[in-house]
Amino acid sequence: MNKGPVSQFIEHHYRHFNAAALVDAAKGYEQHLAGGGKMLISLAGAMSTAELGISLAEMIRRDKVQIISCTGANLEEDVMNLVAHSHYKRVPHYRDLTPQDEKALLDDHYNRVTDTCIPEEEAFRRLQQHLFRQWKEAEERGERYFPHEFLYKTVLSGDLKPYYEIDPKDSWILAAAEKNIPIVVPGWEDSTTGNIFASYVIKNELKASTVKSGIEYMVYLTDWYRNNSGGKGVGFFQIGGGIAGDFPICVVPMMYQDLGWEAVPFWSYFCQISDSTTSYGSYSGAVPNEKITWGKLDADTPKFIVESDATIVAPLIFAWLLGW
Repeated sequence: MNKGPVSQFIEHHYRHFNAAALVDAAKGYEQHLAGGGKMLISLAGAMSTAELGISLAEMIRRDKVQIISCTGANLEEDVMNLVAHSHYKRVPHYRDLTPQDEKALLDDHYNRVTDTCIPEEEAFRRLQQHLFRQWKEAEERGERYFPHEFLYKTVLSGDLKPYYEIDPKDSWILAAAEKNIPIVVPGWEDSTTGNIFASYVIKNELKASTVKSGIEYMVYLTDWYRNNSGGKGVGFFQIGGGIAGDFPICVVPMMYQDLGWEAVPFWSYFCQISDSTTSYGSYSGAVPNEKITWGKLDADTPKFIVESDATIVAPLIFAWLLGW
């Protein structure tokens, strides 16, 4: 692939330290795909609110990622940005906000994520009515689906099109829904839409069983991994830490340790972008070699860690892979 100006800049200037690690990780990812491998991307933090979809959606369309693991927040916030972008408020001086300033944002129905405030009424409530209909209709039919499947149904129905406020090509959820790529959403209950669903359960308007559980996600991932880990295998590109990364990577040791299955391939590429320090026992700050001791990676698995801001690093690596 001929490289564009962004990639040419990266190759010429990024020669040492974290910059060099970025290039090594990008080239390793590229080599993994070129060898016939597949890739899982995990999204922690607030990557959707950071508008990672601008590059991630194209990665999905160009078959640079085959499965995604993300938090419930990242699942919903990409769609919220799609339907309510003009109502978002940016607060570049967020470090100077007083508790009274923060209370004023709440009173105005803004929920702040660092320098960006999500408009509660326009974003959450605009999506809520359409999701509720999907939940209710499935329950009436005696059907159950995963959180991402309900969101796929919602965006593919066309019901949200009148609300679009960004170019839909920049929505990674829309790109994923159109290709129907699998998504794993561990801990979906810890999200706004998860909380909204719980409220309907408490009001006896929905049954908790209508949305499939985290254990069912692990079973779903196990089946997918077994069917896709042949040949070059499946790589793991981890943005941040937390449950979005730890949940899916554990599928490998679960299969051979807890199920006793033999010849389970390790993850065949690993890269983590994180600004967490390697201390305090944190998962986010654990270096890749630690994962060898947990049976997630092999000793010779290509391993990369870029200790930097994922909102800067991930789009640059994606730009390299897309030839931008």
